[in-house]
Amino acid sequence: MVKRGFLSRVQGGWFRLCRFGAWWVLVTLFRFRAYGLKNVPRSGGVILAANHQSYLDPALVGVGLDRDLHSMARTTLFRNPAFGALIATLNAFPVERDSGDVKGVKEALRRLKAGHALVMFPEGTRTRDGLVAPMKSGIRLLAERAAVPIVPVLVEGAYRVWPRMRALPEPGPVSVVYGPPVSAADGADFAARLREAVRSLHGTDHRRTQRSV
Repeated sequence: MVKRGFLSRVQGGWFRLCRFGAWWVLVTLFRFRAYGLKNVPRSGGVILAANHQSYLDPALVGVGLDRDLHSMARTTLFRNPAFGALIATLNAFPVERDSGDVKGVKEALRRLKAGHALVMFPEGTRTRDGLVAPMKSGIRLLAERAAVPIVPVLVEGAYRVWPRMRALPEPGPVSVVYGPPVSAADGADFAARLREAVRSLHGTDHRRTQRSV
């Protein structure tokens, strides 16, 4: 019987290999840069809450970080068995969008409590105009129940290179900015505060932040 630890090491190696490949493509074609890396804990459970500009976003949020990431993916992405199996090996798990998916929430909690980093896009879908849309409040309850911080993340440039109305991306500069963690303890207007924390990262003095490349 193959031990679970061995399988975890194999999956971790596969994740890092794919991350390196994604990093190479993003740097080569999109001049990718990441800033504010010091704001992301190097271990322990954490939620990375990012705006959603394009299909590139999951890769953009993770390639500059030196830790494996987990992510929620809408159930429709698992309908193709081959693609579903691929993203599952990259730590994605299905969640029913716009519904009370108890199973998906429990899986998210399990992974956070196990010390993993979870990528979330609290806008719920890709932007239609490039702006940061209002965010859903459920992320606060998830962070509270798992007792983990939330790091706001701003994706910039991805809407220009791959808007939702275009079938394929075109080369252009893209970047990611990680902001200081925000507390979910005060639930008053948390979704609005998180949205503002993400939006405030625009125009950050990148010369004063840590770069990944």
